Amino acid sequence: MQIKDLHPWDIQPHLAIELQQRLAKQIRIKAISGRIRFVAGLDCSFDERRNLIFAAVAVLDIETMKLVEQAYAVSKIQFPYIPGLLSFREAPAMLKACSLLETEPQLVLVDGQGIAHPRRLGIASHIGLCLAKPTIGCAKAILIGNARVPGRQKGCYTTLTDPKTGQVIGAAVRTRTDVRPVYVSPGHRCDLADAIRWTIRCTTCYRIPEPIRLAHQGSGRFKASWAQKGLAGPIYRC
Repeated sequence: MQIKDLHPWDIQPHLAIELQQRLAKQIRIKAISGRIRFVAGLDCSFDERRNLIFAAVAVLDIETMKLVEQAYAVSKIQFPYIPGLLSFREAPAMLKACSLLETEPQLVLVDGQGIAHPRRLGIASHIGLCLAKPTIGCAKAILIGNARVPGRQKGCYTTLTDPKTGQVIGAAVRTRTDVRPVYVSPGHRCDLADAIRWTIRCTTCYRIPEPIRLAHQGSGRFKASWAQKGLAGPIYRC
């Protein structure tokens, strides 16, 4: 899988903010075009004691909801934890994992925000630019914006609105009946309607969409294996 090398990642926070403001102008919010067969999910785990981040990507066949491929990467944490700048901390390892894939996904779901971000460039949007693919942000909590509580049934949603501008930047989506919603926003090359539709389509009996859920499990297993066995090398695929 090809990755665009857009910029250095290990930069000062004030420069990261300026970069986000520039890159946000390249984001395209539009309906997804073309057939989607393979959907990838991205997530990561941390070992703060060793200063390591463990990223995983899981690719599912959307027609069968079966796992097709997983890839993993581990790297040193190079950027501090700063809300709104998480892509500079997490995306490098996630992109390393993506670079190992032999299966080419047509859509990528990321654990985090898309345009529901103060500068309209959350990690899903940032990764979308690096992959030149449609991406969707699916977060467990709101970073910015207000949304009413959606209906109780799976598939219900309410819009997420920036209180300063009134812009609709995402949605609170009920992915499982009587379970807390997730917060969905377009990342890149995707509009809100498609972001909601594909989030629900990729969700089975859990709150979290299956591609992200499997990536989350994979990153945890990879972290545990690394700690127990001392796996050599920065990347791994299966």
